[in-house]
Amino acid sequence: MAIITVSRQLASLGDEISRNIAEHLGYKFFGRKEIERRIVELGFPEAKLAKFDEKKLGFFTGLTRIRDEYLNYLMTAILEAASENNSVIVGRGSFIILNSLENHVSCRFISDKKIRIERLQKELNCDFKNASKKITESENQQKGFYKSFFNFDVLDPGMYDLIVNTSVIDTDSIVKSIIALADSCITSEKDEKGRKKIEEMLIGQRIVNMLLFDYSLNINFLRISIEGNKIILHGIAESDVAVDSAVTIVGAELPHYQIESAIAITQDFKSYTR
Repeated sequence: MAIITVSRQLASLGDEISRNIAEHLGYKFFGRKEIERRIVELGFPEAKLAKFDEKKLGFFTGLTRIRDEYLNYLMTAILEAASENNSVIVGRGSFIILNSLENHVSCRFISDKKIRIERLQKELNCDFKNASKKITESENQQKGFYKSFFNFDVLDPGMYDLIVNTSVIDTDSIVKSIIALADSCITSEKDEKGRKKIEEMLIGQRIVNMLLFDYSLNINFLRISIEGNKIILHGIAESDVAVDSAVTIVGAELPHYQIESAIAITQDFKSYTR
């Protein structure tokens, strides 16, 4: 019983292997289409999705409020996928968002660049130059995406439980190895703790979405942490008014929790533009 997240290089067979893992385990598979569909269903404009989805942001795009809206919808979609448990989630920072879960296994698939170019040539029926260009662009976009949204270097091996070179290990062996890893690492105790943590994270994210999208409160970098029966609000606001409103709203919505604010009041702070 586990949540498996996958980061992958273009043409490293990451999506194909991830789908095979899900099929072998009977897990739900969440790839690009599934996550994008849920982000749009939650309320993010479909027309603007291509600007953000695993893309490196330009300077001014990174300073707009819609950048944070995309991140909040993305985190909600990932947490909802994880809440179903027994799932394989590909890309979009899922391994970072779910990093604290005890029932989580994170993998990264890489491959020799020459082999990836050859694979892409066959897949797209294009020449070496165009395939090479697409792979370089993909690597730059992926690196920029993780830096822009998570301040993380996707090449840093420290966040992954397993890194697999798909140019030297066959697909069946990779699938069997990852299934064995999940089976040996995730105990029933870890699974129970992970499920509880996901519930808390999802409650916190839904509170964030409610305050920002339903009530339009002007609180930047808003995040929620839950400690037992205590909900703590974090972020930056320009006045006490928004903070008091947030505490009142959350208290009314979740009366069984104790609500505390750790939101910093900075009058000189300038909100992002839309």
